[in-house]
Amino acid sequence: MQDTDRPPEPAALVDAEAHSAGFRQVREARRLELVEDYVELIADLIGDGGEARQVDIAARLGVAQPTVAKMLKRLAEDGLVQQRPYRGVFLTEAGRTLAAEARERHRIVESFLLALGVSPDVARCDAEGIEHHVSRETLEAFRRFTAARTDA
Repeated sequence: MQDTDRPPEPAALVDAEAHSAGFRQVREARRLELVEDYVELIADLIGDGGEARQVDIAARLGVAQPTVAKMLKRLAEDGLVQQRPYRGVFLTEAGRTLAAEARERHRIVESFLLALGVSPDVARCDAEGIEHHVSRETLEAFRRFTAARTDA
């Protein structure tokens, strides 16, 4: 077998604390991902039509209305939304803040992907997942990279 035919050597394991810290970060990002998707969508629907209705949220997320109802109850308990009978769902101040932060992360990630040459449709879709898992340090590096390209 030639050297080029050999599989690469496995990377050495990092220490257990560093390893577990990475997994904790991913678990926390997954926990927040759905919450952020909901508040960001609710903000978009309110911005577009003045309110967010459960049926519209379900249609946009591709889930059943009972799934949305369960999540909206959780968001209300967390102080992120208010539900008004016959009026839809509205964000609290905390909900608006979380939605704005998620939207800004999405914008930065999408701009970075576009700067790398990723097509607009793929960049939009990929940013939707990456935005929830990117660290502040990496996000800031994306922002600097994109800013340097637009300043040049």
